[in-house]
Amino acid sequence: MKDSRLSLVGEGLACRRGGRTVFSDLGFAVGAGELMAVTGPNGAGKSTLLRLIAGLLAPIAGRLDYQGPAGGDDLAGALHYVGHQDAVKSGFSVRQDLAFWTGYWNGRGDIDAALDAVGLGGLGAIPTAALSAGQRRRLALARTIAVRRPVWLLDEPTAALDAAGEAMLGTLLDDHLERGGMAIAATHQTLPSKPAKTLALSVGAA
Repeated sequence: MKDSRLSLVGEGLACRRGGRTVFSDLGFAVGAGELMAVTGPNGAGKSTLLRLIAGLLAPIAGRLDYQGPAGGDDLAGALHYVGHQDAVKSGFSVRQDLAFWTGYWNGRGDIDAALDAVGLGGLGAIPTAALSAGQRRRLALARTIAVRRPVWLLDEPTAALDAAGEAMLGTLLDDHLERGGMAIAATHQTLPSKPAKTLALSVGAA
């Protein structure tokens, strides 16, 4: 059942990088069960916005208000950020990599079930160095299943995925939203799940 208390609202957000104001006076609102697509050309600030929400960048103006499903306001502890870099640990096996991140987040999820969900079941002993780009993206997405968190931030989530991988991503998203979570995805492509909202950014809109 969706918890109507889950919400993430941005008001008057502005961010500056490399001496340039990437965007300003930016606002949005996302609630339980909603997927918001962030679109726009390169340089419009799609990745910057996700990094700002994740706490990796600080806004120069504006505010973020987060209300968790249990009434909490700890956004950093409530989100998964899957960026351009898949953050796969070299020297680990597939299973060791996922176990590392699960332990890092103090999770108790079923690692094997998470690997099955992203189509990597049976590959747990394979070194991560042997994975294709698409398999690395699947492994990064497996973290969202191994450790359940209500907010997903996905930067070009379909990158390197084939048609089967995109279908898998759609299943993950649909299940997450049905559970009452929310997702924000920066993308140049059509997402495998239909967004409830679209935030269109443009270069030079600051």
